[in-house]
Amino acid sequence: MPRGRKPGTKTATPKPEKSAPAIETTLWAAADKLRGNMDAAEYKHVALGLIFLKYISDRFDARRRKAEADPEERAFLDDPEVFRDLCLGDNIFFVPDRARWDFLKAHATSTKPTIGELIDQAMIDIEAENASLRGVLTKNYARQELDQTKLGEVLKLFSDIKFEDSHQGQDVLGRVYEYFLGEFAKMEGKRGGQYYTAGCVVKLLVEMLEPFKGRVYDPCCGSGGMFVQSERFVEEHGGGLNEISVYGQESNATTWRLAKMNLAIRGIEANLGSKWADTFHEDLHKGLMAKHVLANPPFNDSDWGGEKLRGDVRWKYGVPPAGNANFAWLQHIIYHLAPDGYAGVVLANGSLSSQQSGEGDIRRAMIEGIWDPTAKVMLPGLVDCIVALPGQLFSTTQIPVCLWFLTRDKSNGLSRDKKLRDRTAEILFIDARELGTMVSRTLKELTDKDIAKVADTYHAWREVGGRYADVPGFAKAATVKEVADQGYVLTPGRYVGTPAAAMEDEPFEAKMTRLTTAFREQIAEGTALDERIRKALAGVGHGW
Repeated sequence: MPRGRKPGTKTATPKPEKSAPAIETTLWAAADKLRGNMDAAEYKHVALGLIFLKYISDRFDARRRKAEADPEERAFLDDPEVFRDLCLGDNIFFVPDRARWDFLKAHATSTKPTIGELIDQAMIDIEAENASLRGVLTKNYARQELDQTKLGEVLKLFSDIKFEDSHQGQDVLGRVYEYFLGEFAKMEGKRGGQYYTAGCVVKLLVEMLEPFKGRVYDPCCGSGGMFVQSERFVEEHGGGLNEISVYGQESNATTWRLAKMNLAIRGIEANLGSKWADTFHEDLHKGLMAKHVLANPPFNDSDWGGEKLRGDVRWKYGVPPAGNANFAWLQHIIYHLAPDGYAGVVLANGSLSSQQSGEGDIRRAMIEGIWDPTAKVMLPGLVDCIVALPGQLFSTTQIPVCLWFLTRDKSNGLSRDKKLRDRTAEILFIDARELGTMVSRTLKELTDKDIAKVADTYHAWREVGGRYADVPGFAKAATVKEVADQGYVLTPGRYVGTPAAAMEDEPFEAKMTRLTTAFREQIAEGTALDERIRKALAGVGHGW
């Protein structure tokens, strides 16, 4: 049974790699014309808000048609309150008359009020009818920077989207939404990384952690991509979506709203807190202990306010430096990790080797364990696996990155999972820098095959009878003593070595004959070149 799958479930067949389908690129091209001179960070919410509005309106209309066709439900249509409850019970947002897409499309060319004013009012009305959306939707379509004529044209073009599939349109819309998020991340550059993580990196994290059930937590959730992929993983492998609970937090107000919309269009129920808030200074999930934590924190954040948190209870393995939040993020995640939980974290490569401001001491404690004088217990070593990723996976940064995998239970003494072995004395290192395929001049992606290679290696090493073997140049199960001998530096390249030389297919005698012949030819060519040089020098009076 490969990679810890549930009994009776099948491994999903990898989908072929392909470029963005026409529906995404067509809509993007149309929406981009509307942007004009508006900054991408602002326009993102305009375009994604329209997509969200179209989807929830379509879902509502479909539910209404279903009620019209059902004699028992038809009477509910005459009582808006009853029908509203019926919709909410089916996880469908209630959309008032003047907020429905058909109404807006019919008034797309109106001048008084403008289509922007109508859309703004539609968003207000939808929030009033759906408590979970209050304060979430974009309401600035009447702004002067938006060409109202073009807005009407884009609205009409968006009307051609058909949300029809086996998941009530979620797959089609999810694809469009994800594509738009990726394109906006590219346009925004470094800032785009605050809300968007490369899809292949998210998929790798999820495939390695396998969040089948329990609480899934992301303390810097951005647009919610970790949750989307986790739910997708559970569904593809035969699990029930009600078997995982989603928790997250986001400090940026507009990104928090983006996450709420992103999850809503997929019908994912998530606790992102009652508001946006700084994870370090206002932890909205203080008592949470999560089975799985997935996170892509801001890299090397120097402005996280660490000087105000020197005595924080979360710093069990050492006080993180005020000038870099990498080890603050790791320890916040550890603080919220269940006794048998696992975490996967994307960090800059500097976290693997930095010795500045006590970071080396914190890393050592996380590897070997440390005595907690307050609780009077020995805290365990947590580092389970380190993966070095190839460059150019992120359109938003050129900083080389890695994955940290942590667990409180390397000994398997708490979870008593029969398929896992005791890894207390080992750490797995995977050097995946040579994997990936260029999909553009500047961007690389991990293919499904690449992801499977890394994830299968991790699971084979972790599991009893997993048939793991070191692969020179790619994977090495190093002992904690070996890591100590390297000064507790966790760079995979230090441990995996170099790839084994390819086997020689050419017989020795044939190879020697070929090389000798080539050598003779090179000597002859060199002699002829020397003669030409001598003659040239003689021609200008410098012969010998």
